[in-house]
Amino acid sequence: MHELPVTEREFTQRFSATRRGARLARHLAANELHGWGISHGTDLADTALLLIAELAANAVTHGHVPGRDFELRLQLTASLLRIEVSDARAERRPPATLPTTPSPLADSGRGLLLVDALATAWTVLPRDPIGKTIRADLSLMPPVPLSGVGV
Repeated sequence: MHELPVTEREFTQRFSATRRGARLARHLAANELHGWGISHGTDLADTALLLIAELAANAVTHGHVPGRDFELRLQLTASLLRIEVSDARAERRPPATLPTTPSPLADSGRGLLLVDALATAWTVLPRDPIGKTIRADLSLMPPVPLSGVGV
């Protein structure tokens, strides 16, 4: 029987669906990751923060519903860092197939290509009771020793 990895660390926070909220989400995530032993300036931290910045910006830009926040959730296991950003707009979902290359003059359209290139896996999930969650996973190879981290 295949067992799911045990979540060792978790961080969940709601933010205002504004540019300031997206920026704050990235900063708080950087501090949280550092406390978990994923040091500032490492490849893993930089990749995670780029994913968080992109997903938070998308939640603010495309998932904003007046009066509703977006939520950032981070989960760390010995082998995986999971990033989830949830917003309240279920009908605004990424396309099933991403374009291979946006127009060179396009102002947008590159963010999810970055997510697709950097994340080990990513998906869009329904959010209960309303909205959607974008989940991006980063594989930790070799696995991160977690005992005593952030204690």
